Amino acid sequence: MASKPSIHRDQRLHRKDPLLQYRWKRTQCLKQNLMQGTKDKVIVITGASSGIGEATAVMLAERGAKVVLGARGLERLEGLARRIAGAGGEVAYAQTDVRKREDVTSLVNLACERYGKLDVLMNNAGIGPISPLDDLRVEDWDNMIDINIKGVLYGIAAALPVFRKQGFGHFVNTASTAGITVHPNMAVYAGTKFAVRAISEGLRQEAGDKLRVTIISPGFVRTDFTESMTSPEMKAQIRDSMDKMAISPDAIARAIVFAIEQPADVDVGEIIVRPTAQG
Repeated sequence: MASKPSIHRDQRLHRKDPLLQYRWKRTQCLKQNLMQGTKDKVIVITGASSGIGEATAVMLAERGAKVVLGARGLERLEGLARRIAGAGGEVAYAQTDVRKREDVTSLVNLACERYGKLDVLMNNAGIGPISPLDDLRVEDWDNMIDINIKGVLYGIAAALPVFRKQGFGHFVNTASTAGITVHPNMAVYAGTKFAVRAISEGLRQEAGDKLRVTIISPGFVRTDFTESMTSPEMKAQIRDSMDKMAISPDAIARAIVFAIEQPADVDVGEIIVRPTAQG
């Protein structure tokens, strides 16, 4: 098997062509600038033990960010933290249930105490036990409201005073394409994600020129989304759709990293990322 060309060899080849040399230097400069956009930033992520949260934590740590991770599943959280630390990344973590305001406050406090600041809070924890309204799965409705809406509000309540005191900060709130278009059997879930988008936009308008707010609206992504579903029919239906078209969590992580990497005076308001096959 032929060996992969090295960067140094590519650079030597580009020296023969001024245009290629310019493009190569520009690419290296852009890469360096993007790395500087995340290096040493302190980033708290809820719902960090799997899916989009996990992929984002790994990607940010690889780029030099200090990640502070929260999730309910302690075993998976510990495993992720070991993996990040083993790869040379800086990481802290705490078991976090976003239904409990004190847990979210403690996670933000951990970041501030450990690293002396907080650059980004990613409100990512969420569940989606979708079902027809006629099923009257009221406990599922309550859980979605508590995690998807109140969890985000608790994150804002914990981080906003820190951001105001510092004079900088960035909220990244995970919504969904279900918060843009409503489909049957998703009324309550969609309602929670519409709420996340409304709260985030209101926060952005109140934030002033020192804080940033980004909404991330993913489509079908290969995650554990169906684990919270209590309707066997809905679980089977969504799993089938995910098998057919879902994209990698890395695709969403790249979008989140892009928003975080921007200069302090650039606010990426919303990013929608979905499979090309998703209607």
